[in-house]
Amino acid sequence: MHWQRFKFVIPMMVIVAVSSVYMLNEFHPLVPKSDKTYIVIGATVVAGVISYFLFPQASEKNRNDYWPDRTELPFFKKRDNTRE
Repeated sequence: MHWQRFKFVIPMMVIVAVSSVYMLNEFHPLVPKSDKTYIVIGATVVAGVISYFLFPQASEKNRNDYWPDRTELPFFKKRDNTRE
């Protein structure tokens, strides 16, 4: 199991749970409490699964698999301003 991914997954699940509880309590007061609980649990699990597969996982051999060296981009290279 890739334990490195959980540093992104767990906070994402907490954010989804807190925001869904707020939204359900604020905008949908007529929904029964048990249904609100099921909705919050479902939204949290779905957000966790989606974020587990969408956030990148760097391999042990090469940590720069997903984050390339930004100095190689032409935008960051220094231009020679001398004109002939």
